[in-house]
Amino acid sequence: LEDFTDIECHGIVDIAGDDAYGRNVIVISACRLPPHKELNHPKFLRYLMHTLDQFVESDYTLVYFHHGLNSKNKPSLGWLWTAFRAFDRKYKKNLKALYLVHPTGFVKILYQLFRPYISAKFGRKISYMNHLHELKQHVHYDQLRIPEQVLEHDRTLLSKGARLPHSQSSGFFAAAGAPTYQPTQQFRASLEHIKKHNNGDPIPNVVRDCVTYLDNDIALETEGIFRRSANTQVVKAVQALFDQGKYVNFDAYKNVHVAAVILKTFLRELEEPLLTFDLYDDVMSFQELDQSEKLVQARTLLLERLPEDNYELLKYIVEFLAKVIDRSDLNKMTASNLAIVFGPNLLWSRQEQASLISITHINQFTEYVLRKQHLLFSK
Repeated sequence: LEDFTDIECHGIVDIAGDDAYGRNVIVISACRLPPHKELNHPKFLRYLMHTLDQFVESDYTLVYFHHGLNSKNKPSLGWLWTAFRAFDRKYKKNLKALYLVHPTGFVKILYQLFRPYISAKFGRKISYMNHLHELKQHVHYDQLRIPEQVLEHDRTLLSKGARLPHSQSSGFFAAAGAPTYQPTQQFRASLEHIKKHNNGDPIPNVVRDCVTYLDNDIALETEGIFRRSANTQVVKAVQALFDQGKYVNFDAYKNVHVAAVILKTFLRELEEPLLTFDLYDDVMSFQELDQSEKLVQARTLLLERLPEDNYELLKYIVEFLAKVIDRSDLNKMTASNLAIVFGPNLLWSRQEQASLISITHINQFTEYVLRKQHLLFSK
């Protein structure tokens, strides 16, 4: 594999977990592009393709922060055309949303130049965002590592224009301070709260309902199960029903991907990741262990250090995912593919923004757990 360390060090591309609809989020920041003389542009294109190759088999979202692109670091029109042609149907098919943040006249002129080669279907995936707060309804805003230069530019724009509405300035998640939950709340809550209002059952209703619905031949054999996204309005409506403690009839949606996305979204929106912040460093170093040491370490992490309720919920989910893997000849969801879509939803850092390296470590640990589940969940 080609060594991209010299390009990765600039932080031009970031991985930001999943968006509000269960899709991988990839962030590109123009302000982090170095001057022309310091960047090998053909290699940069290969790096972009290498990065996207890890995600394009699933639905994904791109966020592009345009501020900071200038005459010193702006790629040539020829390079942009080469890149446009290089990103063929494989990359465009599963791209579900492209958010262009702080667009300038240059972006709009570029779009007009390329417009004859952009299909109407792809064009509908593109959204202009004049202010950062517009992203909050689409992505987990607090998981984006937004460059300070972009934040400052946004503050300047807001000071010149309309003030940010209070409902948006209050944040995507709960306001600072001790969180308050509704008794029936499932999303963006803690496992402790959910168990307390679930007759002491550590398996949340939303998880049990999703797994129960998906545990049948039709769902298990659906190609791309857990890799496809679902209608955003439907996902929001289902989340609201669960949070209100109401019954959700998944059959009414006639789409197994709704329940699959809901399960991933629940995990991603937990107050603390299911594998807990405490295990993050151990997971980061897991791949450094000898093969003979991994099973002992994995059992220590899951059976001894993971809280009992987290262990029971993880066991419940992994045992179901083992059934998905058993049908991978039909659904194409191998342990490796499931790890890619579930890993970022099971663990993230309390302090650090996700990177390609950290995501890779998390996915590798997740894959190990999926492959060795019969040895790890036996006390």
